[in-house]
Amino acid sequence: MTAGILCIGTEITRGEIVNTNATWLADRVTQAGLEVTEIACVDDDRARIVDMLRRMASEHEVIVSTGGLGPTSDDLTSACAAMAAGLPLVRDVASVEAIRDRFRVMRFTMAPSNVKQADMPSGAVVMPNAVGTAPGFWMRMGRAKVFFFPGVPREMHYLWETHAEPVVRSMAREPAVQLRLNTFGEGESAVAERLSDIEARYPGITVGYRATFPAIEVKLLAKGRGARELVEAAAVDVRTRLGKLVYAEGQRTFVSVVADAVRARGYRLALAESCTGGLVAQMLTSESASDYLVAGMVTYANEAKTKLLGVPEAMLEEHGAVSEPVARAMAEGAARAMGVELGLGITGVAGPTGGSPDKPVGLVHYAVAYPGGVEVRHRVFPGERARVQRFAAFAALQLLRTCLA
Repeated sequence: MTAGILCIGTEITRGEIVNTNATWLADRVTQAGLEVTEIACVDDDRARIVDMLRRMASEHEVIVSTGGLGPTSDDLTSACAAMAAGLPLVRDVASVEAIRDRFRVMRFTMAPSNVKQADMPSGAVVMPNAVGTAPGFWMRMGRAKVFFFPGVPREMHYLWETHAEPVVRSMAREPAVQLRLNTFGEGESAVAERLSDIEARYPGITVGYRATFPAIEVKLLAKGRGARELVEAAAVDVRTRLGKLVYAEGQRTFVSVVADAVRARGYRLALAESCTGGLVAQMLTSESASDYLVAGMVTYANEAKTKLLGVPEAMLEEHGAVSEPVARAMAEGAARAMGVELGLGITGVAGPTGGSPDKPVGLVHYAVAYPGGVEVRHRVFPGERARVQRFAAFAALQLLRTCLA
């Protein structure tokens, strides 16, 4: 049983936005037990949308489509779905009232054009949208069941999880089980080399990889009877081989793992960043952090390192700002300045300028001060400035997690 993903919108075909919807949906449809064999995009052109829907409906059992359910003139999906299936377009009264209620809750004035979002092919099954104005719907078209979602990721996620996923799972001929292990510390090829014989050792397991820079996700997939047991057995082997590279399973983020390690000790954290320019603070505060993160200081100039962190001027003159002693002093100074148990310091040459033969672009020193002492590391990270900064931020937080293990 195969599935196709269709993303509708000129903003996608022109490259004006990144098509994250396709990646997210392909992963969820795969986990539901179907084989995704096609991901397609089409612009906001009525004839091309209709042709694409008819062609995909003749080749797949399931199509999942996003985009084009808004109130504007270029939102054509509902009308095109009706045309492709040879059905009239009708207005769903209950959806009109739901849209009006949504605007009342948001305290916005509803434009007359929003009523258009309640139009859908006759006989379609409505998927009410509790987090947005546009309802989704699904219908039969040719050999396929076709699910239509708004392009807004948050709304699409809700409609998939609430309405569509149970229907798609019920269609799968073989139940699928997929387990994801998230790793950091080695590249995709190095991780794959360690796991090169997993599929041979566990017949029925498919191993996949997904790079979400700088982390690598290892995916273990099995279908049919005994799939869960097979996946769990393979996962034990993978964890043994990768060791500390594995930081989480499933949907857990790297930040949440680090944060939980700090919380488990009841510690508080202060940051002193130079070359990363506050990236570590941004990463940590992308999730709830008020219970453990006290401060983040971007001490870019030597003067700031001295005044805010107490890094001795003599140390800076002797070793330079990018050095192990300064990284250590930054971590200790951050903890001391804020009166907390943990301090993290990062200093380096992010580039593209500023490098030298003994301190090349990409060199980063990072340190963690904690009740057990101070740990300092350094690496030369490859790539342009943004990659160096992100590598450094991850590596420093990985060191913090290791110190608390």
